[in-house]
Amino acid sequence: MSQDPQARAVLKEAVDAVVNSFAKHTHGYGRVNVVEALQEFWQMKIQRGCDLKNGALVVYESQPSASPPYVCFVTLPGGSCFGSFQDCPTKAEARRSAAKIALMNSVFNEHPSRKISDEFIERAVADAFHSFKGSREEAENPSTGIGAFKFMLQSNRGRTMLEFQELMTVFQLLHWNGSLKAMRDRNCSRQEVLAHYSDRALDDDMRSQMALDWISREQETAGIIVQELEISMNELKTARLAGRELRFPKEKRDILQLALTQIQSDETLA
Repeated sequence: MSQDPQARAVLKEAVDAVVNSFAKHTHGYGRVNVVEALQEFWQMKIQRGCDLKNGALVVYESQPSASPPYVCFVTLPGGSCFGSFQDCPTKAEARRSAAKIALMNSVFNEHPSRKISDEFIERAVADAFHSFKGSREEAENPSTGIGAFKFMLQSNRGRTMLEFQELMTVFQLLHWNGSLKAMRDRNCSRQEVLAHYSDRALDDDMRSQMALDWISREQETAGIIVQELEISMNELKTARLAGRELRFPKEKRDILQLALTQIQSDETLA
């Protein structure tokens, strides 16, 4: 799924402008090393008192490929994920492309409009209605996925979205995976759900558990994983080329690939 060339050119111009501006403001000369600049930006945030439980670590992940264009993802402290938004002829260029878009978003994230405020919460909840085809009544019901999302935002007023992304992605995945509905059916309260997951890292154990849920669905509806995986891969590619935040679609893809790999492994052993 290709992106409009004009839109991609505008995006590249905007990213380059922000990167060059960052270089000037940090007294950089010549071509800025965006990989180093991105790491230094988040180290500066930590030094200024930003509370991030995993520290200032910036993590890169190259997508396996035997030939160009190469793709790289970068996950920031706080959990936000961005990817290379250009057609990259080398793995090093893909890494720089991912660092560029991540640095741009990190700089923009400092703007007051990115702070979680009442106005921000209203917009984010409205976006959730659209994404999950929910209703406004759900937002006022704490036992629903959208209601829990709204409560979670309200509990994190004053933080920025990049700092809050991992927690938000956990609850997006729980909603997508059907886990929130299952907990609601077991009469778990909003407070119990939030208490259980608010301090949980999005780790391999959580991904494995969600993959098992999809394996169970596959046993009921053959082909559902491949179908859902194709959707998530298209979403991820479209969002990456548009320079958008990627953690949710990337985690969906990874969980579904994990489930498919496990099924194929079991079939080989059978």
